Amino acid sequence: MSFKGKVVLITGASSGIGAATAIEFAKNGANVAIVGRNVEKLNKAAENCSKYSKPLVIKADVGDDEECKKIVASVIKKFGKLDVLVNNAGITRNATILERNFLEMYDQTMKVNVRAHLNVTSLAAPYLVKTKGNIINISSVAASLAPRMKGITPYCVSKAALNHFTRCAAVELAGEGVRVNTVSPGPVKTDILDNAGITDMKIDNYADSMPLKRVSQSVEIADMILFLASDKAVGVTGSEFFVDNGYMIKN
Repeated sequence: MSFKGKVVLITGASSGIGAATAIEFAKNGANVAIVGRNVEKLNKAAENCSKYSKPLVIKADVGDDEECKKIVASVIKKFGKLDVLVNNAGITRNATILERNFLEMYDQTMKVNVRAHLNVTSLAAPYLVKTKGNIINISSVAASLAPRMKGITPYCVSKAALNHFTRCAAVELAGEGVRVNTVSPGPVKTDILDNAGITDMKIDNYADSMPLKRVSQSVEIADMILFLASDKAVGVTGSEFFVDNGYMIKN
């Protein structure tokens, strides 16, 4: 797949799925803009992309409305257009319903996992209409399954909301030639748990419970994202694609 001449904006691109996606787009000729909060990790991702093409590096918090405006404006100023938006930024803030900080954790999670994506999408949509571009939202199998552990309700609810936003946006933007789809990974080797301060869970421990007896690498999710962003998926919109080693069919 060639993305030569295409401009791709990826949020949450300092590590994990976002960084892997940026590298794969760069490998395939795209001009990539990467967004993140951690400067050290963002620079490392940029270094890896630069082996193929130098990315536009944007240090920003997608949970901040003004910084979202800065993100999209920076991309248009640098490249003059936008072809693909990958809404990947995400956090997990755990609390059970019986804990007093439940709403606080819910609000923090929804602010990044849902509201930020609605905001960036709204800001980017006029430019995507011009290029007949597309949007890929990164969700999770957690959106469709009841949690096995207590405390992750805010995360599960946020991803379920993101899935339905995909469907709503797909309906609204189809007439403008813009496709919108969701990728829902199962367990993936990223640093999301470390970032959340969760030290008693290890992603590798999930492997034995998977039908395929493995968990995914970030590049596997990136491969699906690139397929959906390409002309090979020209007839696909409003759909959800699982990359989960069989987790959904088992559960």
